[in-house]
Formats: sequence, C-alpha cells, structure tokens
Amino acid sequence: MRAIVIQRQAGDGAVSGVIQAVDDWPEPAPPGPGEARVRVLASALNHMDIWVGMGIPGLSLEYPRISGCDACGTVDEVGPGVDEAWIGRRVVFNAAVRQPERLSPDDPPGSTLAPAYELIGEHTHGAHRERLCLPVANLQDVGERDPVDAAAFGLVGLTAYGMFTKARVHPGQAVLITGIGGGVSTALLSLCLWAGCRVAVTSRHGWKLERARELGAHHGVLDSGEDWSKAVRGWTNKRGVDVVFDSIGRAVHGSCVASLARGGRFVTCGATSGPAAETHLGRVFWNQLRLIGSTMGTNEEFAEVVSLFRAGHLSSIVDSVHSWDRAPEAWARLEGAEQFGKVVLRWD
Repeated sequence: MRAIVIQRQAGDGAVSGVIQAVDDWPEPAPPGPGEARVRVLASALNHMDIWVGMGIPGLSLEYPRISGCDACGTVDEVGPGVDEAWIGRRVVFNAAVRQPERLSPDDPPGSTLAPAYELIGEHTHGAHRERLCLPVANLQDVGERDPVDAAAFGLVGLTAYGMFTKARVHPGQAVLITGIGGGVSTALLSLCLWAGCRVAVTSRHGWKLERARELGAHHGVLDSGEDWSKAVRGWTNKRGVDVVFDSIGRAVHGSCVASLARGGRFVTCGATSGPAAETHLGRVFWNQLRLIGSTMGTNEEFAEVVSLFRAGHLSSIVDSVHSWDRAPEAWARLEGAEQFGKVVLRWD
C-alpha cells in the first residue's frame, strides 16, 4: 500500500531529506478485538513528525518508520466485538493510547496521566499511510466535515481543548496566545473566540499577526526577542491578561509570566525553544499565579471537542494541502516555520 516513510534518522540534517513516498509498504494486519481499520483520506503534520525524523532522546526508534498522529479516514473493517455500525463512518482519532498492563486502581484518569502510554505515530507506526488499525475507543465520528479540515483538527484541537479547560476560561476574559501560526495556537484562537474572550497573540512575523487579526484576534504583539510584556499590559490598561497559553518555552517564558494579571494562569503544552526556563517566584506567589501543565487530553475530552467541531462551532486552520507523493515539500514547509495553520496531505 501507499505510505510516507522516514527512511533513516536525519540527525542534524533536514528531516525532509529522509522522507520518501512509497507504494509497497505492507498492509496492516486485520483489526483485532476493539479495533477498526481506517482508510485514510487526509493526514496532517505536527512537530512530532519532525522529532520522530530527528530521533527522540530516551526513545529507541527503528527506521524506516511511518510517523503521523493526525488523520481523517473512513472505517472499512472492524475487529471482533466491535459494532459494525462503525463501518462507513468518517472518523478522527486520539493518538494517545494507555498501556493496560501498567494500570492500577490508584491511577489518575486520562490516557496521558497513565504510568505508561504510547503515541500512535511515535511509539508505533502512524497515520501517513493508506490504511491503519486503531482502537475504537480512540475514534470520533466527524460526520460530513471535510477530511482535510478534520485531519487538521484532531491532535491540536484536543491539545488546545485540554489547555482551555484546565485554564477555566470565562467569557470576557483577556487571554494571550504565543507563537500564533502553529497548529495548537490557531486551535486555541478558535476556541477562545468561540468562548467570547478578548484575545492577543504573539509572533516573530508581522504577516502572521495580520492573519490572526483577520481571523478575529483583537491584538497582536510582535516578538522581537526582547521583553514584550509591557505591550501586553498596555493592551489591558496595565492589568495584565487572565490566561497565557504557551508552547514556546524558554525564549518567551519571562514575558509570559510578566504579562499575567494577579491571579492569572499560565498554561503550557510544550517548549519548542527549550524547557529550561527561569521563573520569578516572587512574582508567582505575590500575584498568586498558577502554572499549569497540559499534555493532549482524554478520550472524553476528545469526544467533547470533536462534537463542537462537528457542529461547526470550531474550525481548523489549514495552511497548505499537498499530495501524499509530494510529502518532502510538506515536511520542508513545516521545518521552515513558514506555515500558518496545519500542513495536510491528501490520499485520494
């Protein structure tokens, strides 16, 4: 079958240089108990596709391998014990899978709080292929939503929703989203506008700020590499924002914390610029700030956010669509940070 293969670890080189579209990848085994086979219509790239190509510290990866933790497709076969009503449904999936042999009654709920969980597309072969088998528990029906839009929504929609619910955002509150243009940040923009928030965004690129304003953002802050918290406080009449949503990490952490109002919440889902950030603890305890970590979300949260997407309340932002056999171009666009929204591959 057709597949997009990472032929070897790129190391310090470009991952786009080790990507190859093939038409002779082995078919998946028939779906097992609790599984469904999905024929992929569109798959989307995430930074995980770059990290898998570069190699992930602490994780032994064998190559060649298939990445991909986002796709939309049609169920065409189900395994033992699975309702045949799934056949023909257009679905997306939550890539986080709990490992049942490591569970105990005292474990917290949620797949990403389990003692061990694996990511489809990282620990196992992923979605950049014609067909794959997935746990039915991780699937959600997207109805008649366009496959490209649905593929672009899955993982970033869930990640954004997990951050959004932990922040306990209310209508009218001021929020700041860093690094607008990435998949999670654009999904957060859609969520926060739907919730009736006042939204400011940051970017190193003026054109991305303008694009965000066209989508409804109320304010844009150009990140020149210096402290930009005064610009945020100026927008809020020196009060600061109620919530900062960040996925950049070290490079902006100081500005993020300094931008918060008293009692504000800082929510992070990643650290693309590095995880070792200094925090001014005096500001944290004196202003009673809350620092919150968030990783993807549960299957229950996935059902909630997909229902909002299916009903048309939320949208995905698609940067570009590429044919599956032009995959190196898609990886190169993501590597160059040229995108605003998700980079998607079509399989029809």
